[in-house]
Amino acid sequence: MLHYAVVFLVIALIAGVLGFGGIAGSAVGIAKILFLVFIVLFVVSLLMGRRGQL
Repeated sequence: MLHYAVVFLVIALIAGVLGFGGIAGSAVGIAKILFLVFIVLFVVSLLMGRRGQL
């Protein structure tokens, strides 16, 4: 999931440099959403892992 967020961020940076503002904005939005989903899943997996050890 984090890999896809980084890929969309790179696409956004390249599109921004080349002047494609709409594509860059969309790619940044997708990257943000994927990054937030990754963080939520990461925290949930940390909590579940801790709960299993106690």
